[in-house]
Amino acid sequence: MKRLFLAPLLLLTAAAAAQTLSPAAQRMERAGLVDVARLDTTLRVDLMYARADNFTRRVLYTDLRAAYLHPEAASALVEAQRLLRSIHPDYRLLVCDATRPMSVQQTMWDAVAGTPSENYVSNPANGGGTHNYGFAVDVTIYDLMRRDTIPMGVPVDHLFSESHIDREADLVRTGRISAEAKANRELLRYVMTRAGFRPLRTEYWHFNYKGYRREELRRAGYRVIE
Repeated sequence: MKRLFLAPLLLLTAAAAAQTLSPAAQRMERAGLVDVARLDTTLRVDLMYARADNFTRRVLYTDLRAAYLHPEAASALVEAQRLLRSIHPDYRLLVCDATRPMSVQQTMWDAVAGTPSENYVSNPANGGGTHNYGFAVDVTIYDLMRRDTIPMGVPVDHLFSESHIDREADLVRTGRISAEAKANRELLRYVMTRAGFRPLRTEYWHFNYKGYRREELRRAGYRVIE
């Protein structure tokens, strides 16, 4: 007799879960994206645009606290987390941003348009960037023992040359970042690239799944998250 009530119970549970999701999260799930923390509860998530201490000085995610990615990218992130833990059991990936609605992308672009920092933000008029399609993630490394992120030289979201990964040796030589920060960035790149991501030259924290570009995703039929 218990089996007769199992299916209705599951449906009610799913409906209740859906009701607890914010409108932004519901849009993500309808688009087929997945909450990465559901795949691996050891992943840490602290979306920087859900707070005002980002480069725009505004809260951009008013109803989004979970990090969503395309299922393939999410699975790769779980693999990167597994690899990181195998190398350093006290370290965890900290997700600072994942899929980003195009409406938020527009706000970010408006904040930097006409400034030197505009090179760090994709213009929505050109189709946005890989964040808007669910294939990019911003991550750093969190140390459980220190209860803080490990040094990377500059914070995530630092839109200046100290964030570039192609000039780290010079940055160390000139004292703009430490040798420890350079080694920590290299560790982050190692676990992420081994899992299938590719780094962005100008932002040590940004990784695109399989190095996908906006143009490739559009040709493949993927649509931006509004």
